[in-house]
Amino acid sequence: MILIKPSFEIMTKTFSNDALNLIEKAGRTCYKSEDKITSKSAKKFVKDILKRGHESVIEHSAMTVKFICDRGVSHEIVRHRLCAFSQESTRYVNYKGGCTFVIPFWCDKIESGEYDITYFSKKPKDQQTWMTAMSEAEDSYKYLLSLGWSPQQARAVLPNSTKTEIVVTANFREWRHIFKLRCSKAAHPQMREIMIPLLKECQETIPVIFDLN
Repeated sequence: MILIKPSFEIMTKTFSNDALNLIEKAGRTCYKSEDKITSKSAKKFVKDILKRGHESVIEHSAMTVKFICDRGVSHEIVRHRLCAFSQESTRYVNYKGGCTFVIPFWCDKIESGEYDITYFSKKPKDQQTWMTAMSEAEDSYKYLLSLGWSPQQARAVLPNSTKTEIVVTANFREWRHIFKLRCSKAAHPQMREIMIPLLKECQETIPVIFDLN
């Protein structure tokens, strides 16, 4: 049984300057002010249109992010409508070699790594219980495979903590909406765990878009 922490990777590596330039070119079409474009004008243009609430213009640029999280978190991510999703499929992926589960961040005594039942007694009782449940789910899954069940049948015993990988592409306007919802205090703690660091990285890379204050 492998236990990991959630993570993310921004797959759109060069989205900063190119994105702002594209937004400016698209937006200036509305005003036929393309002649005002300079090497330094994009940032101010985007800042001004956002100040005026003209957010449809930033839909011309997008970002793609790969999340490694548990399936409970992924179920919430896919509720966002204006996105493209490609997700690891438990119907077709066979975990006969062992399952991977994402550690809830409140299980603060569990580190990433490969575990067997001999390590459980060293953890607090509540975290022992979670680890035991994951181990039993893995055992049940592999046993059902050995009895002839297909992966899409055996997955019925896998819990929300099962690791999944999901690639999400959305335009900047939708990402702003996602961050406002998923970084708020009302969001699920595991969602905040992964979305707040992503927002901070986006703010460092392209603050004019993702400064939501």
